[in-house]
Amino acid sequence: MDLFIKLSQFLLSLSLLIILHELGHFIPAKLFKTRVEKFYLFFDVKYSLIKKKIGETEYGIGWLPLGGYVKISGMIDESMDKEQMALPPQPWEFRSKPAYQRLIIMLGGVTVNFILAFIIYIGMAFAYGDTYIANADLKDGLLIENQVMLNAGFKTGDKILAVDGTKIIKFDNDINMKIIMAKEVLIERNGVEQSIKMPNDFVDQLSKIEKSPIVGIRMPFAIGAVSEESPNKALQAKDLVLSLNGQKAKYIDEAKLILENNKGKTIPAIVLRNQKEESINVKVSKEGTLGVNLGGISMESLEKLGYYKVSKQEFSFMESIPVGITKGKDQLIGYGKQLKMIFNPETKAYKQVGGFKAIFDIFPSTWSWEVFWSITALLSIMLGVMNLLPIPALDGGHVMFLLYEIISGKKPSDKFLENAQMVGFVLLITLLLFANGNDIYKAIIGK
Repeated sequence: MDLFIKLSQFLLSLSLLIILHELGHFIPAKLFKTRVEKFYLFFDVKYSLIKKKIGETEYGIGWLPLGGYVKISGMIDESMDKEQMALPPQPWEFRSKPAYQRLIIMLGGVTVNFILAFIIYIGMAFAYGDTYIANADLKDGLLIENQVMLNAGFKTGDKILAVDGTKIIKFDNDINMKIIMAKEVLIERNGVEQSIKMPNDFVDQLSKIEKSPIVGIRMPFAIGAVSEESPNKALQAKDLVLSLNGQKAKYIDEAKLILENNKGKTIPAIVLRNQKEESINVKVSKEGTLGVNLGGISMESLEKLGYYKVSKQEFSFMESIPVGITKGKDQLIGYGKQLKMIFNPETKAYKQVGGFKAIFDIFPSTWSWEVFWSITALLSIMLGVMNLLPIPALDGGHVMFLLYEIISGKKPSDKFLENAQMVGFVLLITLLLFANGNDIYKAIIGK
């Protein structure tokens, strides 16, 4: 069932993005009276799953879910229809239209991608608001257990003040990505500010360890269940450990350290039970454990207990517009930084480039419309940026040649464009094999 939910979200998001991207080409083509021969979701290599011709356009769904396309008459594209291009240009063909019209048609897909992302972020701001913990309210700093972060010089209890000179105002889901892409992080430790320079190969180091959060909030030691074999029957489910051996154990990381230092001993403990403090004795195993399962605790409960103040900001529709635009802009800039890291050999981030499996793995195994729309918006930005790369066979390649034509007044020959298209197609296949090959390699080695 989990696989079905992930697959459903993946296919729905992919289909939505493909259809709207191709619609971005289709609409201006029709407005400029350019004939569109095909409009396909997925590729119809040899045959189609569904097809129907309406007017001059055949609409259909292919069997190969690697993208989609619109086939525009008189355009040198992946179809490489040399027979059509050998005939005299017709008024309804792409090649017969003024350069500015062809440019608008080619930019239509990525334009829709960016607009869609901003619309989603605006809608999410209106529907869900913004839930976060103010950075200033993280009085005791953050939990840092990721080994790569520890190797870089971070410690649990550090407060993240700024990333690459930008002050951190709130702790939310974006903080981990900001740190991953950072060159320098300003922290406060024991009241003293210090700067930590991030390793150039930070992303590559992360890929070599088990996946774990970069940073997280420190959680209390909440008892989930006491096993039958546990020597600590005095503990009960939902107990909250406050101190061990006379030492404060407000957070589980503090409790673990105390237990580690008292292996094999019986020590006093204070727990919060039914909103009252209880004193008990607990036996620490030789492994430094109490023989209990940890319990989860909601953010609402954490707030009531005084651990954190959770802020939720709601927006009217008009207020949601600048909030959504800012979110979209930040994600666009962030993805640009990721691409820069990928193309920088020193970071070794190119090793983490993934294909369709990597995208599939982003989606959760439980359905959440908030998560679905958030991922779809990010993928829309990624699709828009990738299509703008000046590679022949991509929209960006067509745009590059059209801009050359507009500026120089000279149109590249059809033969040149055909050769460029073939080179671009080979390059794209290479990139596709590399990305999906990375997925296969990680699946084999387990990372």
